[in-house]
Amino acid sequence: MTEHALLLANLGSPASPDVADVRRYLDEFLMDPWVVDLPWPLRRLLVSLILVRRPAQSAHAYASIWWPEGSPLIVLSRRLQAEMKTRWTHGPVELAMRYGEPSFERVLLDLARRGVREVTLAPLYPQFADSTTTTAIEKVRQVISEHRLDMRFSVLAPFYDQPEYLDALVASARPYLEQGFDHLLLSFHGLPERHIRKLVRDPAHDLRARDSRQVRDDVLALCYRSQCLRTAEAFAERAGLRPEQWSVSFQSRLGRDKWIEPYTETRLDELGRQGVGKLLVMCPAFVADCIETLEEIGQRGEEQFREAGGGELMLVPCLNTHPDWVAALDSLCRRAQPLV
Repeated sequence: MTEHALLLANLGSPASPDVADVRRYLDEFLMDPWVVDLPWPLRRLLVSLILVRRPAQSAHAYASIWWPEGSPLIVLSRRLQAEMKTRWTHGPVELAMRYGEPSFERVLLDLARRGVREVTLAPLYPQFADSTTTTAIEKVRQVISEHRLDMRFSVLAPFYDQPEYLDALVASARPYLEQGFDHLLLSFHGLPERHIRKLVRDPAHDLRARDSRQVRDDVLALCYRSQCLRTAEAFAERAGLRPEQWSVSFQSRLGRDKWIEPYTETRLDELGRQGVGKLLVMCPAFVADCIETLEEIGQRGEEQFREAGGGELMLVPCLNTHPDWVAALDSLCRRAQPLV
C-alpha cells in the first residue's frame, strides 16, 4: 500500500538569533510576494531598506526568547510532530517551514525519494490569509512543478470555526480562566487592510465591524479579520464569558500601511489606563508559541501594559501540544480536501 504522509506546515524561524541568520530569514520572508505584495523592484527596494536596521532589532528579540533546544516555534512544532506520529497511521508525519528550515523543497524531495505519492498538507493557521495559507500552498505547487513530482495532495482548510479547534482552545485556556481575571484580550496577528480588500471586492464590507454575524458567508470565507472575530465569539460563548469580559485586537504591524484594527498596543494602553488589575492575553491566530507571543506580548506587551497603569499581564500559552489540540488536529486532517 502506498504511504500517505502528513505534512505539518508553519511560517518558520531564523536558524539562530545571530544577526546574519535573522537577516537571511527576514529577506526570504519579506521578499515573498504573498507577504509584501508590491512589484519586484519596489519590493526589493523596500525590503533592502528594512534590512538595514531590522535584523539587529529582531535578533535581540529572538535572543530574549530563544530556548536551549532552539527556536521555540521549531521546538514546539517538532513536539507536535512527535505527538501526531502516534495518531497518523497512514504514513510518515513530517514538518516543513515556509521560510527557513526544514524547507518545503527538502522535505517533499525526501518524501518522493521514499516513494510517498500521497500527502495531506496541514497549514497550521486557523484563519485564512494569502500571506500564510496561500503562500504555503503555492510553494508546494512550485516544488511539484520544478521537480516534476508525482504526488497527490489534500489540504487542511482553515479551521477557525471548527468545533474541535474551538473546544481545544477552551480546554487549553480553562486553567487560566479559572484562576480569575479582570479582562481577556484575544490578540490576533494583524494584516494590511489591502490584503483583505484584494480578496473581498465588496466595497460595503465593514473592516471595523465588531460582530462577525454581520458578515455574509461568502465574505467570511475570504476575510481574515471576520474569521478572527468568529473565532473569538465562538471561544467566548464556549467559555461562558460575558461580553464585557473580553475584547479583540490585532498585533504585529509592519510599515506604514493601514492595518486592521483595533491595534493590540492601543488596547493595552486603554486597559492599563482603566486600571485593569489582571489581564489575560491569548493569541488564537498562532497554534505554537513564537516570537510574536513570547516576546511581543509576553515581554514588550507586559511592559507597555504596566507602564500604562495596569497590573499583571498573563500570557496564556498557545495550543502547542495540548492533548485536545493533538486530537483535534488529527480529526481535522482526516477531513482534508484534494488540492485542485
